[in-house]
Amino acid sequence: MAAKKLPDKTVERLSQYRRALLIANSAGKHHIFSHELAALLHITSVQVRRDIMLIGYSGTLRQGYDVKELIEIIGKIIDSKEGQKVAVIGIGNLGRAIIGYFSGKRTKLSVVAGFDVNPDKIDRVYAGVWCYHFDRLTEIIKKENITIAVLTVPAGDAAQVAELLVMAGIKGILNFTPKPINVPSNVYLEEYDIITSLEKLAYFVKKV
Repeated sequence: MAAKKLPDKTVERLSQYRRALLIANSAGKHHIFSHELAALLHITSVQVRRDIMLIGYSGTLRQGYDVKELIEIIGKIIDSKEGQKVAVIGIGNLGRAIIGYFSGKRTKLSVVAGFDVNPDKIDRVYAGVWCYHFDRLTEIIKKENITIAVLTVPAGDAAQVAELLVMAGIKGILNFTPKPINVPSNVYLEEYDIITSLEKLAYFVKKV
């Protein structure tokens, strides 16, 4: 197993491989070839083999990769042994959807708290997750040892909320707002821009 830090895109694909492998496993598939995995993710089999080799695993020419074995190896690389906790900041439609979708998906990564300022949303449970007032952000993050935050607040509040999250001890932020944010080098930032994704789709559809 590779001890060195993996490239961002490789980690992203490993997560996608695991998701596809879990589906294959639930369907009773015991082995899978690189070209089958590649077809599920719409990438090349060469890319799959490179990524799998990078983590120090190899299949066989006759059977391909052992599905359960590869799931376990990817889990050991991506997941932390003790598990990690996530908070969703902003319990609007998107925030609630994220909590509901993610509930029960991973044993080593769990959403344990939500935060908002709307009195109608505070002190309520969403898919098993309690929503706290934003004023308790630092207290709950430290108490629950939360290391990851999903940001779904209004764009105008993104920068200020991100700063407070960093001060509270958050080590990774997934930013769903359309406002780019800046974080210190010791905090990992992933920004999801739905407008850019839609414009990319529009461009390629236009070309068809």
